[in-house]
Amino acid sequence: AKDYELRQYETAKWVSTVIKGETQKESMRQGFWKLFHYIQGKNEKEMKIDMTVPVTCLVKSGCADFKISFFVPFEHQDSPPQPTDSDVFIEERKAAAIFVRSFGGFASPEKYAEEAEALARVLKNRGQPFHEDFFYTAGYDSPFKLFNRHNEVWYFKK
Repeated sequence: AKDYELRQYETAKWVSTVIKGETQKESMRQGFWKLFHYIQGKNEKEMKIDMTVPVTCLVKSGCADFKISFFVPFEHQDSPPQPTDSDVFIEERKAAAIFVRSFGGFASPEKYAEEAEALARVLKNRGQPFHEDFFYTAGYDSPFKLFNRHNEVWYFKK
């Protein structure tokens, strides 16, 4: 479909942290830095790990906790170094079919919410079953990239 795509993701490990009781924007900022310190060597092996994309944020309806995650690079998928910060953890996300809507520009929490609403509307109109109680935001660019930015919202197919 022109307004979204359906992707199949394999099981994969992500390094994540949950920020509670902050705005989504502030949670993203705090979460990003916790995870950035992990890839800079704040882990059991004191190993530097390449930054990967996307950076995701789990947004649940009516919930003020946000889970921020970095994808663990392929070469570390089998045994990622364990975090030394107790707020940071490795999680395995199961293989899933995901509805994806892409958009450009600088994404704010409001813009992500607007795009997620638009995707949900299209999926409902097309009779596509999906988990409506949460979505992920996915950012692919450094904050310093000014043009041709790529952002996504993801809903998991039921």
